Amino acid sequence: MSEQLEPLKKNEISVNDVSYNQVETGESVGALGHAKGFWITFTKMFKKPLTVEYPEVKAPTQDRFHGRHQLNRHPDGLEKCIGCELCAWACPADAIYVEGANNTEENQMSPGERYGKVYQINYLRCVFCGLCIEACPTRALTMTQEYELADDSRAKLIFEKEDLLAPLRQGMLMPPHPMYPGMDDSNYYKGDVKEAHPSQDVN
Repeated sequence: MSEQLEPLKKNEISVNDVSYNQVETGESVGALGHAKGFWITFTKMFKKPLTVEYPEVKAPTQDRFHGRHQLNRHPDGLEKCIGCELCAWACPADAIYVEGANNTEENQMSPGERYGKVYQINYLRCVFCGLCIEACPTRALTMTQEYELADDSRAKLIFEKEDLLAPLRQGMLMPPHPMYPGMDDSNYYKGDVKEAHPSQDVN
């Protein structure tokens, strides 16, 4: 035996008491409208696909693509990073750790007073936003177009300073070595130093 619905109590509203507006549907697009839709699908079938046979074929990235970071050098080989930690402060994901140290006559790693002794980027946290690049006052930190960062270990995705430093190029010497003779840190940042001087080679 089916249960009977209880009568409405006082101050209760039934479905018949609720006002409603009838929705008007538009007219059919007709055969011509359907033909236009099929025509768009038909023309897309013969266009060249955008996919590539990765990893054998790698699609080129855009000029301003945000990839792996790089710590740059001055033309004589000294590091551009001065250990100011502004990149770490600007990082919204707390992915950068910097520990600065003082330059000495025996250990001159960068122009000026300080250099980045410890530099780490945790790519498990990095969101590749580029705010660290904008915060860097010496253009020491830039972003490359390298995007293949996947690995089988979480520890390998924490890049150390040695992993991020740019390679030595022609005219550069491996630091530590003294600054270019007759130049100070302001000359370095102005671009006056073009290559290493023979007196800088202390090896």
